[in-house]
Amino acid sequence: MRVRPGDVSQPAEQQLLRDYFAFRSAAFPQAGGYTVTLPAPEQFDGSRGVFLVVDDDSGRPVGCGGIRMLTPDPARDGGAVRAEVKHVWLDPATRGRGWSVTLLDALEDSARRLGATELVLDTHHTLEAAARLYARTGFVPTEPYNDNPNATRWYRKPLGDAPSDGAG
Repeated sequence: MRVRPGDVSQPAEQQLLRDYFAFRSAAFPQAGGYTVTLPAPEQFDGSRGVFLVVDDDSGRPVGCGGIRMLTPDPARDGGAVRAEVKHVWLDPATRGRGWSVTLLDALEDSARRLGATELVLDTHHTLEAAARLYARTGFVPTEPYNDNPNATRWYRKPLGDAPSDGAG
């Protein structure tokens, strides 16, 4: 398994995002359904964010996740430079191997390199496994920071100074 830089405009990454959105849409419990918002490539251009791909041992793309820097809001952020975690997904066949922690570590390291001092993310309360993952990796509940119609829970994680060593 490896985590590598991706490009949301490329076919493999587009397929991962379609798989992610299909998975979320199929399980979404609210009337009106899941609102799909495709990521704009400029949000993950390397200077304002990154998009990472997880390849399995045979080199097949099986997961993804992104970091995008948020526009500072001193009234809301308390001086933190926030990066938002987006579109974290692994093919269900690969789950239970610890790859999600490796992906989150790589996203966190990328956020630090972009100058972030805090990560934030939103999710839905039906994603209990995701909530456990976020708690296990240091995220804590926080007040809503956006108006995402798909979100019912918001999390934050202050970042230390040094990138992780990838162990986890």
